Amino acid sequence: MDLGLHGRRVLITGGSKGIGFAIADALTAEGAAVGLVARDPAGLADAAGRLTGRDAPVVTAAADVTDTPALSRAVDEIAAALGGLDHLVANAGGTVGRGNLTTAAAGEFTATFALNAGHAAELIRAGLPYLRASGGGAVVIISSITGMRPAPRTAYAAAKAAEIHLAATAAEELAPDHIRVNAVSPGSILFPGGGWEAFQRENPGDFAAFLAGQFPHGRLGTLPEVADVVTFLLSDRASWVTGANIPVDGGQRYPSARRFD
Repeated sequence: MDLGLHGRRVLITGGSKGIGFAIADALTAEGAAVGLVARDPAGLADAAGRLTGRDAPVVTAAADVTDTPALSRAVDEIAAALGGLDHLVANAGGTVGRGNLTTAAAGEFTATFALNAGHAAELIRAGLPYLRASGGGAVVIISSITGMRPAPRTAYAAAKAAEIHLAATAAEELAPDHIRVNAVSPGSILFPGGGWEAFQRENPGDFAAFLAGQFPHGRLGTLPEVADVVTFLLSDRASWVTGANIPVDGGQRYPSARRFD
């Protein structure tokens, strides 16, 4: 299916690895130009090199997404390099510290919120003039099923829930500008170098029990399964989808193999 994304310009935070890179890979396969934002310049250079060879420009900008001025500069740099922006993907996220209220250090909850929902809001704010200039567009926020069903870690769960509500509320606010906003909530995704690969290696018994008890299809998800949904949501084929949260979890039951401390 041709999704009509050829020539569209997409900025992706956390775009150098994992889900962010998989989204960039899927978009460039559709002919979209992508701008990748991440903290590590070397990682960005490696990611850009892996995307070369397609008829799709790839540019990068190094920035810590929790540094609002740095994130705004990265948005401006990528927009200048691509000649504007049509779509945004707020993918960067994670947990700062241990993540549970009973064990977190002071400030870690706030820092986790800033890394997830805070950065997503600031990305939309910084990118909004470019989306307006292009006549509209689409935004996807990568949340998590942990934002839908409580599980460790508390700070991460609350921040991901906020991202889901941010997508719904921003969709209402930005509709007059013809900008769609949706959230995608992956379940547990297994890929080389990812968190679940490390958990499987370090806690084989807990992982085996998790796999046996929580997945109707008997496996964790894959990166392309998330990236394909995001790519569709950015396309005009999803022109009547906004304010939604799309779980990509294979029917996963409990969101985590981790336990509260």
